[in-house]
Amino acid sequence: MARPIWNGTLSFGLLNIPVAVVSGERTTDLHFRMLDSRNNKPIRYERVNAETGHEVPWKDVIKAFEYRKGSYVVLEPEDIKGAAPESHESVDLETFVEAGAIGPEYFEKPYYLVPGKRAEKGYVLLRQTLEKTGRIGIGRVVIRTREYLCAVMPRGKALLLNLLRYPSEVVPQSEYDFPATAQRVGKSELAMAEKLVETLSGEWKPGDFKDEFRERLKKVIAKRLKSKKTVEVEPEEEAPEEKSTNVVDFVALLKQSLAEGKRAPAKKKASAKRGASRKTTAKKPRRKRA
Repeated sequence: MARPIWNGTLSFGLLNIPVAVVSGERTTDLHFRMLDSRNNKPIRYERVNAETGHEVPWKDVIKAFEYRKGSYVVLEPEDIKGAAPESHESVDLETFVEAGAIGPEYFEKPYYLVPGKRAEKGYVLLRQTLEKTGRIGIGRVVIRTREYLCAVMPRGKALLLNLLRYPSEVVPQSEYDFPATAQRVGKSELAMAEKLVETLSGEWKPGDFKDEFRERLKKVIAKRLKSKKTVEVEPEEEAPEEKSTNVVDFVALLKQSLAEGKRAPAKKKASAKRGASRKTTAKKPRRKRA
């Protein structure tokens, strides 16, 4: 199995299901490295000061936001840490919506939720509930250092977590010109188009579609391998897996969640703590930097 991005919990109401988040996509792109044609050596990228032309070591690199051309706001490390989300190992479902309510333009990247040890019952409970109700869970998840909106949905035997784009990341249709609805289409044209679609219709078989450009390029690379001009990259070290917890007494937790009418109690507590921590840190004097 692929290395988990993190091990944590999938929570809704008072139920917490131990899960591991693993990637649901596989990158098949052919990666190229730029070489110097004079001696076939790799080309390095260096951090160079735009004024002096000298390389800048990492210890002297700071982050800044350009709010106007040539004008920056310098951010301290504690500023970025204070804005970062606190929960890094949980998927908090806040609401459930109809499966077809979200347009395809909002879906960004798929992940699989793999149940932890002795968490199969809670996992299957949520999956079957979503299948029966025709709904998907909407919540938030932190991948690395960024918080994403996400949707949890049943997909065969699995629970699929799909990252969603925020509305501000989706370009509205009003920004482009599309054919007006008053554009007249003849009945004969529509009938012929429908007939053509029916002729070309079939079952969805993903295996029938292959990246032909990639296959041709691989053949070219295979022929070039005789020149032995290769570049090797060391693999990344795998992080150790964390142990998962157990889930017990689902009926009691479900009854308590319904009685209290809470969707994501852990989220509210985290928000309160975050607000308190920001108030305390705001009192600290900060060194001004030009």
